[in-house]
Amino acid sequence: MRSVELFVGAGGLGLGVSQAGFTPVAVMDWDRWACDTIRQNKDLGLDLVADWPLHEVDVREFDFKSIENDVDLVTGGPPCQPFSLGGRHRAHLDPRDMFPQAIRAIRTLKPRAFVFENVKGLTRTTFANYLEYIRLQLRHPELVEKHGEPWLDHLARLEEYETKGRYRGLEYRVALRVLNSANYGVPQKRERVFIVGFRSDTSIDWHFPDTTHSQDALLWDKWRSGEYWDRHKVSKKDRPEEERQIRRASRLDARPNFAGWKTVRDAISDMPDPKMSPKRSTKFKDHNFQPGARSYPGHTGSPLDEPAKTLKAGVHGVPGGENMLRRPDGSVRYFTIRESARLQTFPDQMVFHGSWSETMRQLGNAVPVELGRVVAESVRDKLGNS
Repeated sequence: MRSVELFVGAGGLGLGVSQAGFTPVAVMDWDRWACDTIRQNKDLGLDLVADWPLHEVDVREFDFKSIENDVDLVTGGPPCQPFSLGGRHRAHLDPRDMFPQAIRAIRTLKPRAFVFENVKGLTRTTFANYLEYIRLQLRHPELVEKHGEPWLDHLARLEEYETKGRYRGLEYRVALRVLNSANYGVPQKRERVFIVGFRSDTSIDWHFPDTTHSQDALLWDKWRSGEYWDRHKVSKKDRPEEERQIRRASRLDARPNFAGWKTVRDAISDMPDPKMSPKRSTKFKDHNFQPGARSYPGHTGSPLDEPAKTLKAGVHGVPGGENMLRRPDGSVRYFTIRESARLQTFPDQMVFHGSWSETMRQLGNAVPVELGRVVAESVRDKLGNS
């Protein structure tokens, strides 16, 4: 099946879509560093990106009519700064809002389905009207904004079409949900909002994938069966005292029928600590100690035996609290590039172009590859049966 990836960045969603079996016919981004990352991995022969037709271009200038033949899926993460909890929250007033270009791609390519993702901040009450505006535009992509028309007037016009129920142009059935990556086997508590649509003539019934991992299952494995600690060869005297977790585990009648959340230890325990063992760490690409991490209230790093906190890109350098490991003794250090890539479920063979802060920006903006694969695979299965 043929796909088009917008705003590819470091390739998290794009890699997941490729893992799900789609063949991209166009992959694009305007960020030079992100495109260099993709190019470098193409040159190194990374299978998943080797045949990606990459375009370093401002999406606003891309001619989607140049893509020949039908496209099954359009995916992408429109730049999220207008909606990020760490941004300025300007939404439709922010020139970095690329949702209009995502909608233009849908209008031109008419794919059978689309998958767009963004930060959880898009669902804040502040943006409720604009989120509905995005949804209705994706539902009726041919009902375009008139020249000079205020967006609220356009929203009202879309609402009229929606309630009349008689529009017969290009139309999509749209579903929206916030997904926690940890619930799908990603060793990170990263929440993203996914917007998925199927062209109405496909007559597809679809829902978001069922979760596969749970916190309660992890608690059971830690504090009831001890399987988690045994697997990692952690002696009883070295197991942390987590009274709240132990109390919650004690209230479980049976082990939940899920896999346990994956933890930071699950993701990185096979790699040496880059500060304690710098020579051994060189066996892993981009696994170098970065000094300067410090803990302060509200920014205490990610515990080793929990899924990581959400990795963040940062506006002015690498955020400290969210991108640090907190060791069992309370000391902290920054995650290395390779560790961060593991937490985002990128393959170990993939390298990242640019300085440490630039690379961490790419990783902090990415969708976990595994989450992208799970969603794209569920879409592929429905398209394949339609």
